[in-house]
Amino acid sequence: MLTLIYGKSGSGKSRSMKNLDPNEVLLINVQNKMPPFRQKFPRTYVPSGNVAAVVDGKPITKGIVQEIEDVISKTIRKYPSTKVIVIDDAGYLMTKTFMARHRIMKGNQQFDLYNEIGDDFWELFNFCSKLPSDINTYIMMHEETSDFGETKLKTIGRLLDQKVCLEGCVTICLRCMTDGKEHWFQTQNTGNDISKSPEEMFPANQIENDLKAVDKMIRDYYGFADSKAS
Repeated sequence: MLTLIYGKSGSGKSRSMKNLDPNEVLLINVQNKMPPFRQKFPRTYVPSGNVAAVVDGKPITKGIVQEIEDVISKTIRKYPSTKVIVIDDAGYLMTKTFMARHRIMKGNQQFDLYNEIGDDFWELFNFCSKLPSDINTYIMMHEETSDFGETKLKTIGRLLDQKVCLEGCVTICLRCMTDGKEHWFQTQNTGNDISKSPEEMFPANQIENDLKAVDKMIRDYYGFADSKAS
């Protein structure tokens, strides 16, 4: 099951992980940030940052997305207790590719770079959506708000926004919010954002910022195996 978690910086995306069971989690820490809590996750992977360069249509290095896919596959095989995968700051996967290569691109090459960034993220998105149903994957991203007050996922280029619409590919999309004192998940659309969840999955439009509790409610709703029992 693939779920999108989005919000502003400091809104509680990473914070929501603090109650997860370390023995069940694979954390892909894209930016290698220290967590905003004391809990440690022994299965934490920091991508090397290698960005695939393409020459004559052929990649000459393994890209960061392929690297993450390999790590997820190997971890699931080696540690069957892994039932939760979190890709924190996933949007920076696009940023890393763009910042590494945009200066050397000329003319139509820049257009090709945007397409490559969109293609790579789409590949990762599809990979995660096809994992076993008892593994819940949470992709965390930043948000951005338009001049018209509409809030969406922060991406690079137009391909994912105009041709794909990532939030349309998932059933659950939770927005992290804070008033500076409390943190919470918004579970339903306000009319100006992309939050959504199935009817009666969550008890209210605003719930506690606790990914462990969210994970349990998702499993209970769909009848997936409880992570502790797996």
